[in-house]
Amino acid sequence: MSSITNADREKYQQLVKKHRPARPIFLNTVRAFVIGGLICELGQVIQSLFIRYGHFKVTTAGNPTAAVMIFLSAVFTALGVYDRFAQWAGAGSAVPVTGFANTMTSAAMEHRSEGWVSGVGGNMFKLAGPVIVFGVVSAFFVSLIRYIVMHL
Repeated sequence: MSSITNADREKYQQLVKKHRPARPIFLNTVRAFVIGGLICELGQVIQSLFIRYGHFKVTTAGNPTAAVMIFLSAVFTALGVYDRFAQWAGAGSAVPVTGFANTMTSAAMEHRSEGWVSGVGGNMFKLAGPVIVFGVVSAFFVSLIRYIVMHL
């Protein structure tokens, strides 16, 4: 039997809380907002380059822009740069498509020793699968609501 009582646990939790450094929530929020915005700005610059030099239209430049952002995120993840950046940037680096690519690449790299099919292919979609499913379902319901509102 354990000799630790609930009072001991509460006393320990209070001690931990007393010595835990305060989290800079406001600073973290501002940093996430700025970093997320800068990542999106980089995407906008890349899209502008596709429009200007690749002779894409505004409506068709989005797909190659997303592909470049995903590629850059995967490369920086493979080099170990994106994870360190994400530690500092917080949620600002996780929300854009680059965060999703980072998650997929990290999972693929972690399980590559298990083989291409069962390791990389099987494990990289464990986290990405629910994101894709909920993204598609959310898009369906948003589209359905928009359709209903526009046709009433």
